[in-house]
Amino acid sequence: MKALGILVALGVGLIALAGALGGKLAAIGGGVAMIAQLWAVALLRPKMRAPNPEFMARWLGGMGIRLLGIGVVLIVSATLPALLGYLGVLLPLLFLETRFLR
Repeated sequence: MKALGILVALGVGLIALAGALGGKLAAIGGGVAMIAQLWAVALLRPKMRAPNPEFMARWLGGMGIRLLGIGVVLIVSATLPALLGYLGVLLPLLFLETRFLR
């Protein structure tokens, strides 16, 4: 639970940074990214020690959730600041995902 709190705090900080640099649309894109990342981590975490087929199914589901997030950003606001906000929040959270799944 502590790791998810750190993930949320880091995500909120990244959203604030994206909003400061890119405006409201970048903050919205960052918010979608944080929701997608939290959803993917929550999906994968229970099966971290499961056999490979179960783990890979959850991992692939998380990737699908992130792809769905890109689709939502494109449908709602097909602007460069929103996409950059999405990527600017998702990529740092994705690179740090292994620390939150321990």
